Amino acid sequence: MSAGIGGGLAESPRGRFLALAPAMLVIGIFMLIPLMIMLAISLMEPNVYGGVHRQFSPDAYVQFLFQRDFDDNLVFNPGYLYILGRSLGLAGSATLICFLLGFPVAWYIVRRPAHQRNLLIFLVTIPFWTNLLIRAYAWIIILGRGGVIDTPLHWLGLMGPDASISVLYTNWAILIGLVYTYLPLMILPIYASLERLDFRLFEAAADLYSSKWASMRHVVVPLALPGIFAGVILVFVPALGDFISAQLLGGSRRLMLGNLVQLQFSTARNWPFGAAVAVILLIFVLASMLAYLRLNRKTGLELSK
Repeated sequence: MSAGIGGGLAESPRGRFLALAPAMLVIGIFMLIPLMIMLAISLMEPNVYGGVHRQFSPDAYVQFLFQRDFDDNLVFNPGYLYILGRSLGLAGSATLICFLLGFPVAWYIVRRPAHQRNLLIFLVTIPFWTNLLIRAYAWIIILGRGGVIDTPLHWLGLMGPDASISVLYTNWAILIGLVYTYLPLMILPIYASLERLDFRLFEAAADLYSSKWASMRHVVVPLALPGIFAGVILVFVPALGDFISAQLLGGSRRLMLGNLVQLQFSTARNWPFGAAVAVILLIFVLASMLAYLRLNRKTGLELSK
């Protein structure tokens, strides 16, 4: 009787509201309110010594595209667009590389026996045990002049004593750091999606004289799309706002949006512009999430047919 009453309460609108109220309260306090504060700060005037003057001003958003010349006229400035383009390009490239590397790894793991799968998933998660800052510094040692890559090449005589591969402080170094950092976030959701796959479908495709590549393309990949979409979002979104890899591996000349936000709140002390860049970054994140939801819904409808 009590179970029936409890079930009825949970199914009623009031019951659903009471069940969701704690989560909604936490989200409102720790996510929505800070976002509203950030949006408000982006529409205020900066204080020279940090902070803001509580006066409405859209200059922070204007500054992203324009700068004022000596006559106080607005002139188009593409500098921050280059940073935006670099961030989108590196995040997109890292996402693509993580997929190309992560899908075969997830497929290999899911085809192993159960006891081996647990061990392999454990090995995939090991990088999360080490602080991200330490891992980034490790790549400096690997990619830097006279580092782990240069030294063997010098010993083998493939490079001169003063030569170097010169990867550190380039976009390539940032890309390597992003791929290394977020690759597990691509492998895990794809593995979770493939683990639920009915492999009799793969065998049925083989019985119908389908090649392995055709079976993979027409059977496995469509059924694994929810995990692929989730992995793409889990990699692209944090890679777009990453600043540790760009700061340590890219140097001061290879800024990404995350570095730009950090600099505005620390060195430049232009809080409104830093908040405006954060809002622009948030817009791209929300657009990515909406695209994910739309593709996921479309894929679910196609699979249900």
